[in-house]
Amino acid sequence: MANHPNRNYDCIGSLIKAGIEYEDAKALRRISMTLHRWHELECGTDNGCIERSGESGKPFWVYYGGQGKPRRYPVADRENGALKRLTAIMTRYPTLGHYVQGDPRGASLYILRPGDVPDGARADSYYSRGVAVYK
Repeated sequence: MANHPNRNYDCIGSLIKAGIEYEDAKALRRISMTLHRWHELECGTDNGCIERSGESGKPFWVYYGGQGKPRRYPVADRENGALKRLTAIMTRYPTLGHYVQGDPRGASLYILRPGDVPDGARADSYYSRGVAVYK
C-alpha cells in the first residue's frame, strides 16, 4: 500500500482495513467532519443556530438577539449534500452499513461491518461497535 499523507489519521487506516478504498476513506472522513460541524451548529453558538423550516425543510441560520423577533438567514444545506455523497460512496460497499449520530460530542459517522449490529437490532443501540470516522 502506498504511503499516503492522510494515512496518518487513524480512521483512514481502520476504514481501509474494513475494505474501503483509500479515496473513499478520505471522502468519508470529510463527510464526517462536515456532519460534525453541522451538528454543532444545530446545537447553536452565541450567534445563533441552524434550524430547518417546518414546511420546506430548508435550513436557516437563526439569530436570537433579544431584540424581538429572531432574524433568519438562509444557509447552504451542507448536511443533505454530505448525506448524498455518503449514500453514493456506500453503494460501492454493499456488505457495509453506516450510521449518522447527531450528537456533536462524538463522531458523527460510523461505518458498520457485518456483525457489528446483531440481527434484528437497531443500529442506534450498537453503532459504537463500528468504525468511528473522525478528524
